Amino acid sequence: MLSKNLEKREEFLGLKSDKLSFKAKMVLLVCGALIGIVNGFFGGGGGMICVPILQNVLQLEEKYSHATAIAIIFPISFISAVIYLLSSTLETIPLVTVGSGVVIGGIIGSFLLKVLPTKAIRVIFALIMLAGGIRLII
Repeated sequence: MLSKNLEKREEFLGLKSDKLSFKAKMVLLVCGALIGIVNGFFGGGGGMICVPILQNVLQLEEKYSHATAIAIIFPISFISAVIYLLSSTLETIPLVTVGSGVVIGGIIGSFLLKVLPTKAIRVIFALIMLAGGIRLII
């Protein structure tokens, strides 16, 4: 299954000679910009669209999509936080307390990502997206 996904991804990206096709570069650039805009605008929501983009556009497996999304979102979130800090729109106490929890939760989550089956990860991700969507509507 992994090799089939790799073949699909290589075919889409045009990786015959380890170079991306112009079309693939443009698709990835637009996807990256969309993820960055959403993350900057909502303060961290880019991961919710990053995972589906990585799965559907790059044909990455579920666990690789989640791990890659985390690696992508971290620097974006850091840069956004610096911008918010410089514009004096951050509160110190919530930053330290919630930030500490996020770091601890991120460590636990990364270990869980390694051990949980793919189906469980898919269900958990879907439930979180569904809960977030319902919360926004209500």
